[in-house]
Amino acid sequence: MLGSEKKSKPAEKKKNGAGMSQHKTDDPLVNLGVQDDEDVKMMLQGSTMLKVRSPHWQRRRTLKLLDDGVTVHCESNKSFSKPKTFSVMEVECVREGCQSETLRRLASSLPEEQCLTIVFKGGRKSLDLQCHSREEVQHWARGIRTLQERVNNMSQTEKLDHWIHAYLRQADLNHDGKMTYDEVQTLLQMINIDLNEQYAFNLFKKCDQSANGRLEYGEIELFCRELLRRPELDAVFRQYSSNSRVLSTVDLRDFLNDQGEDNTLVHAQSLILTYELNDWAKKNQLMTANGFTMYMLSKENDVFDPEHGRVYQDMSRPLSHYFISSSHNTYLTKDQLVGESSTDPYIRALSHGCRCVELDCWDGDKEPLIYHGHTLTSKVPFREVVETIAEYAFKASPYPLILSLENHCSVEQQTIMARQLRSILGDKLLTKPLNDQLSESLPSPEELKGKILVKGKKERVEQESSSSSESSCSEDESKAEGKAKGKKEGKKCTCASTPKVSKLSPELSDLVVYTRSVPFKGFDQAAKKLPNEMSSFSESEALKHIKNSGKFFVRHNSRQLSRIYPSGQRLQSSNYNPQDMWNAGCQIVALNFQTDGEQMDLNRGRFLPNGHCGYVLKPSFLCQLDSEFNPENTGGGPGHNPTLLTIKVISAQQLPKPDTEKLNSIVDPMVWVETHGAPIDNNKKKTHRIDNNGFNPRWDCTFKFLLHVPELVLIRFVVEDHDYTARNEFLGQFTLPFTSIRTGYRHVRLLKADGSSLSPASLFIHVKVTPNYGSPKHAASPKA
Repeated sequence: MLGSEKKSKPAEKKKNGAGMSQHKTDDPLVNLGVQDDEDVKMMLQGSTMLKVRSPHWQRRRTLKLLDDGVTVHCESNKSFSKPKTFSVMEVECVREGCQSETLRRLASSLPEEQCLTIVFKGGRKSLDLQCHSREEVQHWARGIRTLQERVNNMSQTEKLDHWIHAYLRQADLNHDGKMTYDEVQTLLQMINIDLNEQYAFNLFKKCDQSANGRLEYGEIELFCRELLRRPELDAVFRQYSSNSRVLSTVDLRDFLNDQGEDNTLVHAQSLILTYELNDWAKKNQLMTANGFTMYMLSKENDVFDPEHGRVYQDMSRPLSHYFISSSHNTYLTKDQLVGESSTDPYIRALSHGCRCVELDCWDGDKEPLIYHGHTLTSKVPFREVVETIAEYAFKASPYPLILSLENHCSVEQQTIMARQLRSILGDKLLTKPLNDQLSESLPSPEELKGKILVKGKKERVEQESSSSSESSCSEDESKAEGKAKGKKEGKKCTCASTPKVSKLSPELSDLVVYTRSVPFKGFDQAAKKLPNEMSSFSESEALKHIKNSGKFFVRHNSRQLSRIYPSGQRLQSSNYNPQDMWNAGCQIVALNFQTDGEQMDLNRGRFLPNGHCGYVLKPSFLCQLDSEFNPENTGGGPGHNPTLLTIKVISAQQLPKPDTEKLNSIVDPMVWVETHGAPIDNNKKKTHRIDNNGFNPRWDCTFKFLLHVPELVLIRFVVEDHDYTARNEFLGQFTLPFTSIRTGYRHVRLLKADGSSLSPASLFIHVKVTPNYGSPKHAASPKA
């Protein structure tokens, strides 16, 4: 069963309704289609490399791909050291050559063609390695990319199949290809289920058809099918089947109609052809329970609207009409006191659609550096950051990228910055207005496709009494709330000491076109300026404007860009609630991408639609110069459209353990359903906990939410492990806009805290939306 049986056609398989694949072989490498891939073969053999941290810290490590096809062991030569592992799906990218800060510093002493860097998702430190040869580098780089591509292209049922077989191989302690009852018990602990002892034993006996006390190949498949049965899906099938045995095209069209989908005969027939496994049923245009299960597990039934997975919005509107995915202190890997500065966070941010990154620039010995001033954070050369940006700027999105310069450099080093930007970015850098002149509205993302914009100070052409705009030091975060040093440090800014002397390099000033930083002097004065002038607000300043002048802030943001940044008191790089800022139409709501949590979940959810391109069109009531929308008072007026959202949390599947080291620990899951939007729409409700079952817990809990401004609402599903003595532990989450949710029976594919996939973990829910829910009898907020 566990790789011991060879078949004539190893890649051929036939699926059944339990989500399992009846494989001619259970070899995960065959299932991935990489059994003959030369790169993967080399990875399976393993390679001894040098892990490099500095000229004096270089240690031997053996990297070896395990036979599950996704896990890499990294062993040191110390016998007492426990090997570390990583999944190829945790890798953001592989960079060949001396591309990281560490390897660049050692480039003169290392053969570049033998070096590679593995950059991980989330906050895990990158792995800098020196291989024995260029060929070894290429094997690992190509191999990781190949495995990632194959896993990404797997269906949910194939991922589930791969997942269970990987655990089966681990549970087969003596590697004989058979499973004793003790090994089955080990498997059940691994997959997070605490079955009743008698039930587990009876299930084992039922599948042990040879009655020899061991499950062999076919018997193990039977055991897995029984374990993976989805009775809640069977119940939905019976609900729509006219005879409880099959779905006719009429039955299936009724189901599709209730799902809010295309219920034409042609579509129903195509689903049967695609997902039905029984040839007789397929020939007679019928869908069996197994075919229905296959269909329900497919991406076609994800809760997120697949049409929103592409760029579907109008991209020809002014920039000010879009929410723009934005990062704060992009260079930091952790906190802003002693954290490391690196190019890696730029790679992560840009790879996930971020369209505004920050560069905190200070004088270096010869060239400018990027780091968090007046702290112990490490430093990274400005040139290396710009080179990284040039490489990754448009890999995830073709739409304009904004470089937010926090400029603390001397005029001389500003000139160096300008020249490096020009030479490295080349034609990508926008250096003059489109059509050679500024207009009364900002250009659109479509017009600026493939362009990089510099946000910063710009010298005024005309002579003015005030020279605030001629200061090199940005007003963004050098004030009281901007940096960790607080008010005192802010007042020491030398740029204000000589008001009549320009502190700007003309060459750098010339690069600022549509994103010119200016101090905010009130909404009336801002309205008289060209829309290329924009201001930055600390989170507290923005909240004050929202509270006191919400309607005018909305109007301001319909024409001009606003950037919001976290308080300088957030020394650990925590985040504020971005939803408050989006409610007022603020576009560049900058968050610390390196810090996971609810705020970053909301940010990922906000920018999930529209092809994940980093630009999401704001609701129309946030784009009008005369808008009457007030984010603090949404009991009526623009955007007010009372809508009843009903969500039934039915079950979960294959939840992870919060601590994989605790083999005997089984989770007690519970689910939160949250709505985030205008203040009146903020709500959260939770299910009861299910004891000792992370494998297939079932709740059947129904919640109702009355949404007043649904176009602003984000829906967040959070799964936690209940703890009696301490805080509940996070297991997974998924966040999406209300406007992207699909009605009917849906699966919610859960994500890790860093936003990466938690496959095959999911929730099974039912969604109902009742628009125009405004009759007097429903005026009160409904109860769950």
